Amino acid sequence: MGIDLGTANTLVYVSGKGIVLQEPSVVAMDHNDKVPLAVGEDAKKMLGRTPGNVVALRPLRDGVIADFDTAELMLKHFIRRVHEGRTLVSPRIVIGIPSGVTGVERRAVMEAASQAGARDVYLIDEPVAAAIGAGLPVAEPTGNMIIDIGGGTTEVAVLSLQGTVLSESVRVAGDELSEAITQYMKKVHNLVIGERTSEEIKISIGSAYPSDDDDDVLMDVRGLHLLSGLPRTVTVKGPEIREAMSEPLSVIIEAVKRTLERTPPELAADIIDRGIMLAGGGALLKGLDTLISHETGIVVHVAADPLSCVVLGTGRVLENFKQLERVFSGRSRNL
Repeated sequence: MGIDLGTANTLVYVSGKGIVLQEPSVVAMDHNDKVPLAVGEDAKKMLGRTPGNVVALRPLRDGVIADFDTAELMLKHFIRRVHEGRTLVSPRIVIGIPSGVTGVERRAVMEAASQAGARDVYLIDEPVAAAIGAGLPVAEPTGNMIIDIGGGTTEVAVLSLQGTVLSESVRVAGDELSEAITQYMKKVHNLVIGERTSEEIKISIGSAYPSDDDDDVLMDVRGLHLLSGLPRTVTVKGPEIREAMSEPLSVIIEAVKRTLERTPPELAADIIDRGIMLAGGGALLKGLDTLISHETGIVVHVAADPLSCVVLGTGRVLENFKQLERVFSGRSRNL
């Protein structure tokens, strides 16, 4: 079983079946008796809409486990769902994690998976998994550059011969872009909006690079007006939202430039030939490939299915276990 344990979404791949589950990484808990009421899509609908005794949590922040017990509950729930409720299953699990996490954070992921019922737990760095999932020839002695923009982290890596030559992990990604929109709406329009609304704005009219039809893109945003304290509707334009997201986007661009500066010349020549691969949910932001290409002067390709790259990579590793054994960055075994 391959798992992409993401800040925003968790995806599960089962050998021979493909991707069997894709759910938001959210758990709704009852405060009083500490019981999970909903996990995944049902829990996401509750974000910001719960009564006092119910809290909708995201157990992962910035790509790592922020709430251990809730993360373990969520993993258990997903593993059980994939196995249709059968309890005596202890699968071998490969989990994709950000490359910049500490040893303690790695152990927390292994521990959570072991407690959730895994027999063997293997960890693979997300950029490596994303590159395998996107179909890059990581086993060959050629330079491949991948940018994986998730919910909590952006991973920039140069890969060759099944290994990471260089990598940089910045904790600025999809969540920070949404947060920048929330702050902009508060500062410019005096409108308080929730996490889900800012995400909807980003998906509907957000863009990273100017295009011809930008000025025509409008969206009505509903929220709480700060001055009157009453619900209001405000109309926002595409260019405003692009401006709002410019700061977190520049952090991502800087990480890409820093990685390119440190790349050995032979691999840099390969990257110019082959281009840069863009994966993760952030790759779906309109014009992001154009922005990176404009800033670096290198062609940027968006993966065919950016959201599933990491989980497809973990699945390919499972199915070609012997050939790709060197890609793992950590493992634990329950004997």
